[in-house]
Amino acid sequence: MAGGTARRVLVIRLGALGDLIQCFDAFHAVRARHPGAEIALLTKPAFAGFGRTMPWFDRVWEDGRSRSPAHYWHIRSLLRGARLDVVYDLQAKPRTRLYRRLLWPGPAPRWPVADPAALAGRHNRDRYLAVLAAGGVPDAGAADLSWLAAPVDGVAPAGPFVLLVPGCSPHLPHKRWPPASYAALGRALLEAGTVPVLVGTAADRDAADRILADCPGALDLVGRTSLAQLGSLARRARATVGNDTGPVFLTAAAGCPTLMLMSHHTDPVRSAPWGPRTAWLKRDDLSALPVAEVVAALAGLARV
Repeated sequence: MAGGTARRVLVIRLGALGDLIQCFDAFHAVRARHPGAEIALLTKPAFAGFGRTMPWFDRVWEDGRSRSPAHYWHIRSLLRGARLDVVYDLQAKPRTRLYRRLLWPGPAPRWPVADPAALAGRHNRDRYLAVLAAGGVPDAGAADLSWLAAPVDGVAPAGPFVLLVPGCSPHLPHKRWPPASYAALGRALLEAGTVPVLVGTAADRDAADRILADCPGALDLVGRTSLAQLGSLARRARATVGNDTGPVFLTAAAGCPTLMLMSHHTDPVRSAPWGPRTAWLKRDDLSALPVAEVVAALAGLARV
């Protein structure tokens, strides 16, 4: 079946929040290629709710990524029962390649696979688009993110503010710039008349509390905003400074001038924040990144 006439389409992306956000333009391209199709997203349970707010999908399926035979049988039954015409595997890892093999024997959907040479040395966003190109899906340009918004009246400061994102995955502490450094940055912002606003999830509570102890003038919104509200805050903020973590990718995508702080864990070629005004600083050990260097980079990126 020709790509544009497919009626039942599946997009697979099982990664973290930042991975999903870097897929926005790819998701948009799939919908532009298949405007009348029923398109499903297969993703992790933690992000299924977020997926259901996206305008590109008609349904969202959850994959807890269990290794049990029962789970693989469930995935096989799900994929076969959906009678899919085409699958765009943006995960492209051994697990999802196994899902493809689980469909044998019997009818199978088209499952485009990109040439590895087309992916080498490219940003994640472009890698996802290369996978789609292998299936005949052209780049449709930047996705409209107007849906990523919610009221923040009574939450956002009245004056100028900068978002600080001091957290990241709890099992990757080396990706965090130290709380003491964020506190020093917050104090510098306050001296310049700009409010530092801490955002993140409940998992970032400890880092936020340590920052607030040294910078009590910061506004604490950690665990108090939805992703849609974060999108609205990003559009009002002067800038964002944060670690390699999902909310930083979100603010960059929403158009906020965004500065990402990277450790040895992050390859900027693949994982720098994608957006109209972004920058990054990297140290193998983030504790060696001076506050003064961050302040200077922020001043070069945005009016703060």
